Amino acid sequence: MSLKQNLHNLKEKYKGTKMAPAFNAIHTFLYLPNEVTHAGGTHIKAADDLKRTMNIVIMALVPCLLFGMFNAGYQHYAAIDNSLRADVLANFFTFDNLWIGIIKVLPLVIVSYGVGLLVEFIFAVIKGHEVEEGYLVTGMLVPLIVPVDTPLWMLSVAVVFGVVIGKEVFGGTGMNILNPALTIRAFLFFAYPTWMSGDKVWVYDAVERTGTADAISGETILGSYAQNQEVVYSTFDKFMGFIPGSVGETSTFLILIGAAILIFTKIGSWRIILSAFVGAAVMGLIFNQVVAADMITESSKFYGLMNTVWWEHLTIGGLAFGAVFMATDPVTGSQTNKGKWIYGFLIGFFSIMIRVFNPAYPEGVFLAILLMNVFAPTIDHYVVQGNVKKRLKRAKVKTA
Repeated sequence: MSLKQNLHNLKEKYKGTKMAPAFNAIHTFLYLPNEVTHAGGTHIKAADDLKRTMNIVIMALVPCLLFGMFNAGYQHYAAIDNSLRADVLANFFTFDNLWIGIIKVLPLVIVSYGVGLLVEFIFAVIKGHEVEEGYLVTGMLVPLIVPVDTPLWMLSVAVVFGVVIGKEVFGGTGMNILNPALTIRAFLFFAYPTWMSGDKVWVYDAVERTGTADAISGETILGSYAQNQEVVYSTFDKFMGFIPGSVGETSTFLILIGAAILIFTKIGSWRIILSAFVGAAVMGLIFNQVVAADMITESSKFYGLMNTVWWEHLTIGGLAFGAVFMATDPVTGSQTNKGKWIYGFLIGFFSIMIRVFNPAYPEGVFLAILLMNVFAPTIDHYVVQGNVKKRLKRAKVKTA
């Protein structure tokens, strides 16, 4: 008897039982569901479904994951021997770097998926509904937006919080008002701030391996700008991602490739992505003008990031990653075309503002996206009401 037939028999066995949702989740992950729409009045027929949509997003994230694994090893060895930065291309794609990435990044992915899907299965069994595919993307996003040395137990606690409070209490996938991955990141940021900021968390235990604190040099580039220190990384390094930072957020180049995939497959909104970059550029230009007009002194703690050239803000920190992979979440983002322009612009605008004025850790994109998640329905409401008023005016003119 074939594996497919065995699975079919098991499906019939579990049909109508408490464990049916859990089994169906595994079954449909391996095989295409055999349910089709029978109603004659359906007006939308397509080959895609939620699982395929999620899989495309995951494929767009895979290059960032693989690069992050190499970068974890590279930053570790470069913190020990800074001379490796002299020829980054020759020292980056090595097995030693990849091995560090495997032992540090892969467990983050396994824990993220294991704990998150376990919570999803438990809620599906308790509530008696099918396991939703929404966590397929969230489970990949989470390990990419945290520092490489995040303790696994800490990640587990945050994932449980994010899935339960960020999604399940609202009714599951499609009903949540906040992006679950960013809810997890926000929980880590506020619950364990020392593990989410500072220099040591961005580079895999270089201090312990060398026995001297002087060996560590892994502060993020945003931290260097915030302290008005000299930045040793070139524009090429910053754009390609050869810098310390969260696992998947450093390479703007690969993030833009992911953006192209999402836009081509019409999964991600190009309006949100483009307007987020425009909003960030505008806020960066405003700060540059403030510095140029001598409205702030060099001794100010805000001077470093304010003086950062506006276009550099687009290639450092998590701005690009957030704009491409999380601001475009169709559940928590704006739905109207005009609303997407406003929503994306405000995300970029507030990201740079929070990045400059944040006293704890100089990054603001995840807080900006969460803020705009809350206001997205309001933006759409006023966009729709504006269109209604315009149509009413046109109708009055015609009847006059």
